[in-house]
Amino acid sequence: MNINSLIEKFTCTRVLVIGDAMIDTYMWGEINRKSPEAPVPIVEIKKIEDRLGGAANVALNIQSLGGKVTLCSVIGDCTQNITFKKLMQKHNLSLKGIIVEKGRLTTKKTRVIADKKHQIRIDQEISYPIKNEKKIIDIVSDFLSDHNVIVLQDYNKGVLTPKIIKTIIKLANKKNIPTIVDPKINNFKEYKNCTIFKPNLYEINKGMGTKLTTNLENIVKTTSELRKILSAKAVLLTLSENGMLIFSEESHKHFPAIKRKIKDVSGAGDTVIAVSALCLANKVNYDNLTILSNIAAGIVCEEVGVVPINKIKIKKEFIIFSKND
Repeated sequence: MNINSLIEKFTCTRVLVIGDAMIDTYMWGEINRKSPEAPVPIVEIKKIEDRLGGAANVALNIQSLGGKVTLCSVIGDCTQNITFKKLMQKHNLSLKGIIVEKGRLTTKKTRVIADKKHQIRIDQEISYPIKNEKKIIDIVSDFLSDHNVIVLQDYNKGVLTPKIIKTIIKLANKKNIPTIVDPKINNFKEYKNCTIFKPNLYEINKGMGTKLTTNLENIVKTTSELRKILSAKAVLLTLSENGMLIFSEESHKHFPAIKRKIKDVSGAGDTVIAVSALCLANKVNYDNLTILSNIAAGIVCEEVGVVPINKIKIKKEFIIFSKND
């Protein structure tokens, strides 16, 4: 595979991302004393930073790789939606697919980082299903034909309901547009007839009622069963420090992770789905799709916090990997 040619093709690839968008806030500080009120440290905040998270981070990763992206999501009519819209505009991401729902919160995850450690996370959210399913289905229907691939990014925050999932996959299949899914537990088995289903080990255990650990034979067996249940063309299973497994209609293969100094795994799944979507749209074979996604996930894990992938780094590492393979 010519990585330079592929990255060039990414610039002509149009991706529709549908799912739960949010704000990731980082509070960076120092711990110099403990609270006299309770046995907890006092964090003196030195810096506060807002970033795009969830489905919006997937969109940002796709854009960082050169892809053209449209985000379709639902946010609240709270003050946080102003921050979200400003972040979208800052990164030149369109707001045309963003629906504001009255009485809903815009999901916000606040991470407090001090002494080079993630101390605590505070979530502000409403996760019940969105009120107007028809509105998001209508928007997606209008956008569909202008895109080469669809990402369904599920964080269990209510945007992707069973009805929306079923309708979007059916519409996409009618138009021969591939779909790739990053699931959570609530809708785990709702994504029937998708192209690629991308759970992690925790999600497949919860969704399938298993207790898989590192035994590859058992992992392969469960992944095969899952692919059949969903009638998916492939299952891309991420295994954290143990790499990734791709299980398709034709074959399966395990790719170990590249050893690195891991700082933070936040957002690694977003990067995997972004890279995989661009590869899928450009008909990259499953092995190379998995290799490239594996490399990309490792790169972002070397950074603190949720960050988009750097296409120069991924290009360099793929070239090194290819020479050593």
